[in-house]
Amino acid sequence: MRRMIRIFLALIVVVIGMVAVVGWWGHQWLEQPIVQITQPVTFEVPRGASLRAVASDLHQRGWLEQPQLWTLWARVNGRSAALKAGEYQLMPGVTPNSLLQQLGSGVVLLHAITFIEGSTFADIRVLLSRNDAVRLTLQNAGPEEVMRELGDPGVHPEGQFFPDTYHFPRGTTDREILAIAHRRMQDELRAVWAARAADLPLASSYEALILASIVEKETALVSERPLIAGVFVERLRRGMRLQTDPTVIYGIGTAYDGNIRRSDLITDTPYNTYTRAGLPPTPIALPGLDSLRAAVNPQSSGAIFFVATGNGDGSHHFSATLSEHEAAVQRYLRKLRQR
Repeated sequence: MRRMIRIFLALIVVVIGMVAVVGWWGHQWLEQPIVQITQPVTFEVPRGASLRAVASDLHQRGWLEQPQLWTLWARVNGRSAALKAGEYQLMPGVTPNSLLQQLGSGVVLLHAITFIEGSTFADIRVLLSRNDAVRLTLQNAGPEEVMRELGDPGVHPEGQFFPDTYHFPRGTTDREILAIAHRRMQDELRAVWAARAADLPLASSYEALILASIVEKETALVSERPLIAGVFVERLRRGMRLQTDPTVIYGIGTAYDGNIRRSDLITDTPYNTYTRAGLPPTPIALPGLDSLRAAVNPQSSGAIFFVATGNGDGSHHFSATLSEHEAAVQRYLRKLRQR
């Protein structure tokens, strides 16, 4: 009987020793950097993927030598259901243990899309369609349906999205990105309209948005935008037509070939500010914050004309009289001919 007890105790010691060795080895493996990851790599946890499926995927990629041990460790630590879907960037030095923590953190890799100042609604839809991280849900929707989806039915989509860089996880929908950009424009427009100058010839914040879009298309120089806005505001006050080429070009639409002709200036469209008084019916582009601010706080200089200087820096000459403007136009044309 005593001999049986001694054998049993010896077996217990052996088992405990083996468990200790396996535990030590397992701990060492869990804390050893994954040598196969020698540069940043991207790994995606699909929506609804099980722990076993994720471990199998990592193993097939050569990044997890012991998928069974990894899943056992996750279950022992209560992390078997803690993995969060999304893309993760795995860096050199990551260990199986830190990998498990990372995939449960929800700190996913973010992608970016940039809506450029002066671009149109059509432009940003093309950008969304070409970004492979965006999940397209509105690709077959017309402009009216898009705005209805965004909770703003009846509003023309042009100018309604704030130009900026937006970061998002893979799988974000085009609707979600547009909704963020739309809310941002509403917030920025509301703020600048509240800080507007007195006695503006603008009936609403929407008219300010329209004017800002014209200012955006007329100059790339931030310093000139209040002056450009000042010219248009003065023309509106005097009942003069705005006579701005960007609105004509917008009215031409996809038929515009890069050249604006005299025939274009006399062909009436809702956006031709040579043939129609006042502002066009909608914005013509995405105005940035500087253009929004300029539209509601224009700089009055007495000028009612402006033309490019031809200096190569995008600057303009501002004139208060027609004769001064015509002289500035001739100087500009001479510089063009000299080039």
